[in-house]
Amino acid sequence: MLMIRFARRGKKNSPFFRVLVSEKTKDLYGTALEEVGWYSPAAPGKPSELKEDRIRYWLSHGAQASPAVHNLLLAKKVIEGKKVSVYSPKKRAKKE
Repeated sequence: MLMIRFARRGKKNSPFFRVLVSEKTKDLYGTALEEVGWYSPAAPGKPSELKEDRIRYWLSHGAQASPAVHNLLLAKKVIEGKKVSVYSPKKRAKKE
């Protein structure tokens, strides 16, 4: 299954993310099918650049966006829909 997801780059305390299309089981830091943009949450002026036509192409061919990338695409108005919860807390074991 193809996924559109983040690959973290950058120095400590200044993250920079590449937005990649790759197989879900493959390593993010190996070879990817295509780099479709980047996102830098620490950049003040221009925090991201996305290739919207290529993202729509991969989504139309069955690729799934990770929850974090899905929310970024919603914010940039590349796709429409509802936000997805990125963090799901672990269930605690019940005490008997």
